Amino acid sequence: MVCLIPVSFNGVPGLWALYVVPLVLIVFVARTRTIATPQGLDIRTLFGHRDVPWEALKGLAITRRSKVRAVLTDDSQLPLPTVRTRHIPVLSLVSDGRVADPTGLTDELTKKSPAEATGDSPEETA
Repeated sequence: MVCLIPVSFNGVPGLWALYVVPLVLIVFVARTRTIATPQGLDIRTLFGHRDVPWEALKGLAITRRSKVRAVLTDDSQLPLPTVRTRHIPVLSLVSDGRVADPTGLTDELTKKSPAEATGDSPEETA
């Protein structure tokens, strides 16, 4: 916006409207996001907002550009802003396994040791 000062105020009327472009870009970056919670996905776009519970999610679809879309139980798809394929293990952890992790990275985190499975503390089993 600072770089627009010489261009916008050089005597040509209406060039001050160039300030709209960076302002819209700032609002877009600040607003657009996907938030994953234990209850579901909170999808925010520039002009809208939608909450999707995990129960309404059938799966995930991946586009050619590695963007991720949520496939709902009625087979409609929702784009997930700012979510890429590298975020799928995190979605699997947050969803408590409702979204499968095809990479297998979360398998080690979710495995329990035999002591944890029986409820004994590690000191008692040693």
